[in-house]
Amino acid sequence: MGELASRTGVAASALRYWEELGLLPAPPRVSGQRRYPPFAVGLVGVVVSLRNIGFTLQEVKAFIAARCRPATDGGAVPTQDHELDQRIAQAQVAHTAIAHGLACPQRTSSSAPTSPARSTMAAQ
Repeated sequence: MGELASRTGVAASALRYWEELGLLPAPPRVSGQRRYPPFAVGLVGVVVSLRNIGFTLQEVKAFIAARCRPATDGGAVPTQDHELDQRIAQAQVAHTAIAHGLACPQRTSSSAPTSPARSTMAAQ
């Protein structure tokens, strides 16, 4: 566990929790220490990546289960694709809104337009 934690940068306690949830396979133990297979590093990377883009641990578990299922099953894969497409669309909308907001000129109190009555009074 310690080696997997150091190789991935994920706390050992998180790895144990993910193992309890079924996100990581329960590895064999040697002298009481977990011995994860080499592919566990990539699996942790998948979990971390999906968490970073907003997937819950339950959604990650469904994704991993669908990924490991034979292609003829097909059950959850379309649902996962649809959910991912929705998240991508939401991220694109947010990106567009942020880009637009950053492109608009900033108004400060000194550059804000004043009403004609105020500017006439200030000139007197």
